[in-house]
Amino acid sequence: MTAQVTVGLDGSEQSLAAARWAAEEAVLREVPLRLVHVEEWPAAPEIPASHLRAAAERVEELLREAAERARKDHPGLEVHGEQVRGRAAEKLTSAANGADLAVLGSRGLGGLTGFLVGSVSLAVVGAASRPVVLVRTERAEGERGPSGGIVVGVDVHHACEPLLAFSFAEAARRGLPLRFLHSWTLPPAYGYAAMVDPSAGVELGDRLAAELDGLLEPWRRRYADVEVSSGAVVGSPAYQMAEAAREADLVVVGRRGRKVPLGSHIGHVAHAVIHHSPAPVAVVPLS
Repeated sequence: MTAQVTVGLDGSEQSLAAARWAAEEAVLREVPLRLVHVEEWPAAPEIPASHLRAAAERVEELLREAAERARKDHPGLEVHGEQVRGRAAEKLTSAANGADLAVLGSRGLGGLTGFLVGSVSLAVVGAASRPVVLVRTERAEGERGPSGGIVVGVDVHHACEPLLAFSFAEAARRGLPLRFLHSWTLPPAYGYAAMVDPSAGVELGDRLAAELDGLLEPWRRRYADVEVSSGAVVGSPAYQMAEAAREADLVVVGRRGRKVPLGSHIGHVAHAVIHHSPAPVAVVPLS
């Protein structure tokens, strides 16, 4: 792995927004920025050589202009552009695995539809061994939500050290507060009692909140300058995280490695946040 931030660039508004976000992140991390364009057009005999040359020139211009903008916006930033040929998902996953962080773009649709995340981006998020950030065009220029800060989804029942390490380090770099959420629902065993007595789950909620505090305590000590809040909230984790994302600068969720017949599974919570968070979403592999 090389100390760098890598961004996938295809010329779309979304990828250019991702490149701007990635440049800022590279400056914060004090590492180079790598711009990667994947060419999937096969060099078949029936394609005129002039078309291939024109396509190659367009890509060179795209990489050059993106690099020039990054250097102009961030003087002193080391920027590299690279064109590779092959399947986009495979090449971008490989590039992500060789970097500290990978950044990709996604398009906003608005309303209840959510955000359109392409199959390539989802494939990279599901397969990469390093964190991947999906950036929205509307929030690429550092615009903060109503309250700002970084929102992190945590499951206190599973190990999540990579998630905590990423979140605290990112908050320290950006000087932003951290908000950790563990969402839960009453076990079926509570049944009718929960309907009759709304306080039936208070003890369970308090216990989960205490577990979350205990999980965070070593990290609070290590990052004493980072403002941290946490809470155990009742409700669907996917819904609670999507709602919390509305007020965030960045949302962080974990992904556990689990292979399925058609690729890697990212989990329903991460999937929901990816499609409904207006803020950039960082997906951190947990195993």
